[in-house]
Amino acid sequence: MRILISNDDGINAHGLKVLENVARTISDDIWIIAPEGECSAAGHSLTINSPLRVREVSEKKYAIKGTPTDCVLIGISNIMKDCPPDLVLSGINHGGNIAEDITYSGTVAVAMEATLMGVQAIAFSLGTAYDRPAKWATAEHHAPALLKQLIALKYAKGVFMNVNFPNVIASSVKGVRVACQGQRIVAGDKLIKRLDPRGVAYYWISGVDYHQSGPQGTDLNAVAEGFISITPLSLDFTHQQSLESLQKIFPQGDYE
Repeated sequence: MRILISNDDGINAHGLKVLENVARTISDDIWIIAPEGECSAAGHSLTINSPLRVREVSEKKYAIKGTPTDCVLIGISNIMKDCPPDLVLSGINHGGNIAEDITYSGTVAVAMEATLMGVQAIAFSLGTAYDRPAKWATAEHHAPALLKQLIALKYAKGVFMNVNFPNVIASSVKGVRVACQGQRIVAGDKLIKRLDPRGVAYYWISGVDYHQSGPQGTDLNAVAEGFISITPLSLDFTHQQSLESLQKIFPQGDYE
């Protein structure tokens, strides 16, 4: 199996090395194509107003001055065009990608772009705040068995998997929960206003509360209670109930 690994924390991120170790439990054919630097919260963005530079770090390892999405696009369509991957893995992100994080996440965007390009994909994240020690050993311990189970599944078209590990020691993980996307209380995010040395105001977005929980069945609740969460995500954003309601109002595509 040929595996492409990318992330949004950058080519030198520790979580990328952890994921490489995990991937090597199932394959020796590992390619790494990741951003030169950190691209957290880049979302599913492409670089269209500046050139993209590719640096070969070593055999099968490349760094790109671009977004996580750029890395997957260039990786599959150019660098690996003669030997495309069978699987794309993203992460392991330093920080959870649950609830509304999914809409901002460069980690999730890696898996999303791979799915758009027809390649099976899984995103991995560790649910910890940046100012707290990351228990990488937990992800490295539990991910191999989980990965083997997930790649054995047949995914529906346009679907990829989002996995989040709780930031607890490996022996404290309670198990795995299949969960839907949760939603945090908006106040959990903090917009900090400060003054620079010249007295001019600036803002800093930070302070995601990783301890917030949610209803049973959500990724928030699963990780908060010490479980590994698995959420199947879809490229199709269509809200079916609203679609059906609108079709009743505009049955022939007309309006009065």
